[in-house]
Amino acid sequence: MGRGKIEIKKIENATNRQVTYSKRRNGIFKKAKELAVLCDAKVSLIMFSSTEKLHEYLSPNISTKEFFDLYQTTTGTDLWSSHYEKMQENYRRLKEINTKLRRDISRQRMGGDLDDLNIKELQALEAKMDSSLVEIRERKYLVIKRQTDTHKKKLRNLEERHANLVFNLETKLEQHDGIIEGEGYYNEAAHGGSGLYPLRLYQNHHPDLVLHRGGRLGSDDLRLA
Repeated sequence: MGRGKIEIKKIENATNRQVTYSKRRNGIFKKAKELAVLCDAKVSLIMFSSTEKLHEYLSPNISTKEFFDLYQTTTGTDLWSSHYEKMQENYRRLKEINTKLRRDISRQRMGGDLDDLNIKELQALEAKMDSSLVEIRERKYLVIKRQTDTHKKKLRNLEERHANLVFNLETKLEQHDGIIEGEGYYNEAAHGGSGLYPLRLYQNHHPDLVLHRGGRLGSDDLRLA
């Protein structure tokens, strides 16, 4: 018993329609592949289901762009230029609308062209201005906070560098004082307790100290210059 003849019309049942589409799609793809292999033909097959799901087949060793370029060359049409011109026209139209809206909004926010507005439009404009003012204030406070944090960070870095410099200076002074005291004691004992050599050594490290000689012999006094 052979298959019955199916009436060519839309299948109302969604499940049966999807099953029929899947079966016949596979059969068409199989025929397209056989045609491309047997006849060395360039075949491109694009299908969309009722749910707008894409299925396509393309012959091996050719890309989609190359196939469309070949189609344009053969038919003498330019798909890309016409599409680009439509996009450009749409872009110019939207740009004009955007410019007009910006100009109208800017003029109204500056207090112009308010005579033709009714009470609802004026209230809506007032609400927009209030919301814009809130956003401006939030942005201003955010910028101020970032600048303040940056200055605080720089100040902390400077304080840390200053503290390190002071610590290093004090450490070096303590080391110099310890060397001078030790050498002074040794040389004072070695030179019979005169104390002249350690005094000169100390003066070399502390030039602000000078020796003032008194009236009597041996009455040397060590004072600040």
